[in-house]
Amino acid sequence: MAPSLPVTEVVRPGLWSIAVPFPDNPLGYTLVYLIESDRGPVLVDAGWDDDESWDALVDGFRAAGTNVAECYGVLVTHVHPDHHGLSGRVREASDAWVAMHERDAVTIQHLSSAMEQDGKRDRHPTQTSPDFTDELLAVLVDAGASETELAAAPAPTVRRRARQFRPLVAPDRTVDDGEHVDVPGWDITAVWTPGHTPGHLCFHVPEHRILLSGDHVLPTITPHISISRRDRAGDPLGDFLDSLQKVACLDTDEVLPAHRHRFGDLGQRVTEITRHHLDHLADIEAILADGPASLWQIAARLRWNRPWDQYPLGLRRSAVNETAAHLRYLARRDRAVRFKGVRPFTFGLPEGHLPER
Repeated sequence: MAPSLPVTEVVRPGLWSIAVPFPDNPLGYTLVYLIESDRGPVLVDAGWDDDESWDALVDGFRAAGTNVAECYGVLVTHVHPDHHGLSGRVREASDAWVAMHERDAVTIQHLSSAMEQDGKRDRHPTQTSPDFTDELLAVLVDAGASETELAAAPAPTVRRRARQFRPLVAPDRTVDDGEHVDVPGWDITAVWTPGHTPGHLCFHVPEHRILLSGDHVLPTITPHISISRRDRAGDPLGDFLDSLQKVACLDTDEVLPAHRHRFGDLGQRVTEITRHHLDHLADIEAILADGPASLWQIAARLRWNRPWDQYPLGLRRSAVNETAAHLRYLARRDRAVRFKGVRPFTFGLPEGHLPER
């Protein structure tokens, strides 16, 4: 069951928290932050592109004593649609600029090119949400899933509603690591924190000792870390662990995340999330100590937040992709090897290697 929607509230003088619904998702909502600047409100993220979500965002502006037409800019923590989805609609209503890191801007370029090619192939392209069933099955088969296992998977617990699908908008600006962002009257620094996406950004407000953390550091859950289809040579888990240490050094009393709730003691939470991933890595090495295994077999034996046989195919793909990111981390550090040219994707321990505990 999705959590109830929090009310719009003041976090610091001139800084508001607005919960924007994230329909058909157990997270329930995205926390969007509105900053009152000398040029008009600036948003940190905008929320999911849906009429219900848009209405909640408009109401949030109204509760803060302003309106969407006055918006000066949108700072996007990362490109995922529950954060960036409404950016274009805000820009249309206000002429606000939209800004994100260059690495996530490249993702939008790739998505736009893919959609353009789909449109050329199909004279009547649908405008509803795309169906990724074929891609989902291909990923799981490559990982090592059998037809029997695919057929036996439980149905999703949440049925997604068909909805109009609008492309994510390209940003007007890019934001670099360490840049003082354009929020007149505030001293806010962008902190590049790749891992969850290649261009994920956090925003540090030293005067108020707060960090707007997007999905990078969350209070009770860990962000999904997976191999990107557009960055297959990357090391997302390595990037993420390095980025955790980067924010742990910031002078911060309170963290304002995009999901769940605000929290203190950033250093402790960084330690907890880091330990979670280190334990996951150690569990993979222990599995490989029993002999080579497919990506699917490894994912199925790992500890998740519910038993593997309760996971529908969509969640199994997420688990497989996250396991792939952990195996990439191990392989880059000579703690695992992938057998080249073998399908399904199969991994083992290097000769003579003993698992770390």
